[in-house]
Amino acid sequence: MSVSGTFARKIAFSGVIAALYTALVFVTVETSFGFMQFRAAEALTLLPFLFPEAVPGLFIGCMLSNFLSRYGLMDVVIGSSATLLAAVLTAKCKNRWLAALPPVLVNALAVGVMIALLDPGLGWGAAPFCVMTVGLGQAAACFGLGVPLTYVLEKTGLRRRLSPERRQP
Repeated sequence: MSVSGTFARKIAFSGVIAALYTALVFVTVETSFGFMQFRAAEALTLLPFLFPEAVPGLFIGCMLSNFLSRYGLMDVVIGSSATLLAAVLTAKCKNRWLAALPPVLVNALAVGVMIALLDPGLGWGAAPFCVMTVGLGQAAACFGLGVPLTYVLEKTGLRRRLSPERRQP
Protein backbone atom coordinates (compact mmCIF):
# COMPACT_ATOMS: atom_id res chain seq x y z
CA MET A 1 0.00 0.00 0.00
CA SER A 2 1.32 3.44 -0.84
CA VAL A 3 2.08 6.10 1.72
CA SER A 4 -0.89 8.15 0.51
CA GLY A 5 -3.13 5.06 0.75
CA THR A 6 -2.08 4.47 4.36
CA PHE A 7 -2.65 8.15 5.15
CA ALA A 8 -6.11 8.02 3.56
CA ARG A 9 -6.99 4.91 5.59
CA LYS A 10 -5.90 6.67 8.79
CA ILE A 11 -8.05 9.70 7.99
CA ALA A 12 -11.03 7.49 7.15
CA PHE A 13 -10.54 5.45 10.34
CA SER A 14 -10.35 8.63 12.40
CA GLY A 15 -13.52 9.91 10.72
CA VAL A 16 -15.38 6.73 11.59
CA ILE A 17 -14.29 7.10 15.24
CA ALA A 18 -15.50 10.73 15.27
CA ALA A 19 -18.86 9.73 13.78
CA LEU A 20 -19.29 6.81 16.17
CA TYR A 21 -18.44 8.94 19.21
CA THR A 22 -20.86 11.66 18.10
CA ALA A 23 -23.65 9.19 17.38
CA LEU A 24 -23.22 7.51 20.77
CA VAL A 25 -23.47 10.85 22.56
CA PHE A 26 -26.46 11.86 20.46
CA VAL A 27 -28.44 8.73 21.38
CA THR A 28 -27.48 9.01 25.07
CA VAL A 29 -27.66 12.80 25.36
CA GLU A 30 -29.72 12.64 28.57
CA THR A 31 -26.90 10.96 30.48
CA SER A 32 -23.93 12.50 28.66
CA PHE A 33 -23.88 15.98 30.22
CA GLY A 34 -24.08 17.51 33.69
CA PHE A 35 -22.39 16.95 37.02
CA MET A 36 -23.89 13.45 37.22
CA GLN A 37 -22.99 11.98 33.84
CA PHE A 38 -22.39 8.68 32.17
CA ARG A 39 -21.15 9.11 28.62
CA ALA A 40 -21.00 5.66 27.01
CA ALA A 41 -19.01 7.13 24.11
CA GLU A 42 -16.11 7.59 26.53
CA ALA A 43 -15.47 3.85 26.21
CA LEU A 44 -13.98 4.76 22.83
CA THR A 45 -11.30 6.84 24.57
CA LEU A 46 -9.39 3.60 25.11
CA LEU A 47 -9.05 3.04 21.36
CA PRO A 48 -5.72 4.95 21.19
CA PHE A 49 -4.27 2.14 23.31
CA LEU A 50 -4.73 -0.09 20.24
CA PHE A 51 -4.94 2.50 17.45
CA PRO A 52 -2.98 5.74 17.94
CA GLU A 53 -4.67 7.09 14.81
CA ALA A 54 -7.95 7.21 16.78
CA VAL A 55 -6.74 10.32 18.67
CA PRO A 56 -7.94 12.95 16.16
CA GLY A 57 -11.26 11.17 15.69
CA LEU A 58 -11.93 11.18 19.43
CA PHE A 59 -11.10 14.88 19.63
CA ILE A 60 -13.36 15.77 16.70
CA GLY A 61 -16.17 13.50 17.90
CA CYS A 62 -16.04 14.99 21.39
CA MET A 63 -15.89 18.52 20.01
CA LEU A 64 -18.95 17.95 17.80
CA SER A 65 -20.81 16.25 20.65
CA ASN A 66 -20.10 19.04 23.09
CA PHE A 67 -22.09 21.45 20.94
CA LEU A 68 -25.09 19.68 22.52
CA SER A 69 -23.90 20.68 26.00
CA ARG A 70 -25.68 23.28 28.10
CA TYR A 71 -22.24 24.62 29.01
CA GLY A 72 -21.80 25.96 25.49
CA LEU A 73 -18.52 26.91 23.93
CA MET A 74 -16.64 26.35 27.20
CA ASP A 75 -17.49 22.64 27.06
CA VAL A 76 -16.54 22.51 23.39
CA VAL A 77 -13.11 23.94 24.24
CA ILE A 78 -12.40 22.47 27.70
CA GLY A 79 -14.10 19.09 27.31
CA SER A 80 -12.64 18.47 23.86
CA SER A 81 -9.16 19.55 24.96
CA ALA A 82 -9.39 17.20 27.94
CA THR A 83 -10.34 14.33 25.62
CA LEU A 84 -7.45 15.18 23.29
CA LEU A 85 -4.92 15.20 26.16
CA ALA A 86 -6.34 11.97 27.59
CA ALA A 87 -6.26 10.27 24.18
CA VAL A 88 -2.62 11.24 23.61
CA LEU A 89 -1.69 9.90 27.06
CA THR A 90 -3.71 6.71 26.48
CA ALA A 91 -1.83 6.06 23.23
CA LYS A 92 1.41 5.98 25.23
CA CYS A 93 0.19 3.39 27.74
CA LYS A 94 1.47 -0.19 27.58
CA ASN A 95 -1.29 -1.77 29.68
CA ARG A 96 -5.04 -1.61 28.97
CA TRP A 97 -5.91 -1.05 32.65
CA LEU A 98 -3.47 1.84 32.91
CA ALA A 99 -4.75 3.13 29.56
CA ALA A 100 -8.15 3.74 31.18
CA LEU A 101 -6.66 6.12 33.75
CA PRO A 102 -5.91 9.18 31.57
CA PRO A 103 -9.50 9.62 30.32
CA VAL A 104 -10.85 9.15 33.84
CA LEU A 105 -8.43 11.47 35.61
CA VAL A 106 -8.09 14.21 32.98
CA ASN A 107 -11.83 14.47 32.30
CA ALA A 108 -12.77 14.23 35.98
CA LEU A 109 -10.55 17.18 36.79
CA ALA A 110 -11.12 19.38 33.72
CA VAL A 111 -14.82 18.72 33.19
CA GLY A 112 -15.65 18.48 36.89
CA VAL A 113 -14.12 21.88 37.67
CA MET A 114 -15.69 23.41 34.54
CA ILE A 115 -19.15 22.19 35.57
CA ALA A 116 -18.72 23.46 39.13
CA LEU A 117 -17.80 26.91 37.84
CA LEU A 118 -20.37 27.18 35.05
CA ASP A 119 -23.43 25.47 36.54
CA PRO A 120 -25.70 28.05 38.21
CA GLY A 121 -25.83 27.57 41.96
CA LEU A 122 -22.57 25.68 42.17
CA GLY A 123 -19.08 27.14 42.44
CA TRP A 124 -15.62 26.32 43.75
CA GLY A 125 -17.11 24.64 46.81
CA ALA A 126 -18.87 22.10 44.59
CA ALA A 127 -15.73 21.33 42.57
CA PRO A 128 -14.66 18.27 44.60
CA PHE A 129 -18.16 16.81 44.30
CA CYS A 130 -18.31 17.46 40.54
CA VAL A 131 -14.80 16.04 40.02
CA MET A 132 -15.87 12.91 41.91
CA THR A 133 -19.16 12.42 40.05
CA VAL A 134 -17.65 13.05 36.61
CA GLY A 135 -14.79 10.72 37.55
CA LEU A 136 -17.18 7.97 38.60
CA GLY A 137 -19.07 8.21 35.30
CA GLN A 138 -15.78 8.19 33.41
CA ALA A 139 -14.55 5.18 35.37
CA ALA A 140 -17.74 3.28 34.61
CA ALA A 141 -17.42 4.03 30.88
CA CYS A 142 -13.67 3.43 30.61
CA PHE A 143 -13.19 0.47 32.94
CA GLY A 144 -16.66 -1.04 32.51
CA LEU A 145 -16.97 -0.65 28.73
CA GLY A 146 -13.63 0.54 27.31
CA VAL A 147 -11.34 -2.09 28.83
CA PRO A 148 -13.61 -4.96 27.68
CA LEU A 149 -13.84 -3.32 24.24
CA THR A 150 -10.04 -3.33 23.84
CA TYR A 151 -9.91 -6.93 25.03
CA VAL A 152 -12.55 -8.03 22.49
CA LEU A 153 -10.85 -6.13 19.66
CA GLU A 154 -7.56 -7.90 20.40
CA LYS A 155 -8.84 -11.41 21.16
CA THR A 156 -11.17 -11.63 18.17
CA GLY A 157 -8.58 -10.38 15.71
CA LEU A 158 -10.59 -7.24 14.94
CA ARG A 159 -7.65 -5.09 15.96
CA ARG A 160 -5.59 -6.45 13.09
CA ARG A 161 -8.46 -6.23 10.60
CA LEU A 162 -9.46 -2.70 11.59
CA SER A 163 -5.98 -1.23 11.76
CA PRO A 164 -5.26 1.38 9.10
CA GLU A 165 -1.66 0.12 9.20
CA ARG A 166 -2.52 -3.40 8.01
CA ARG A 167 -0.90 -4.59 4.83
CA GLN A 168 -3.01 -5.36 1.81
CA PRO A 169 -2.34 -8.65 -0.05
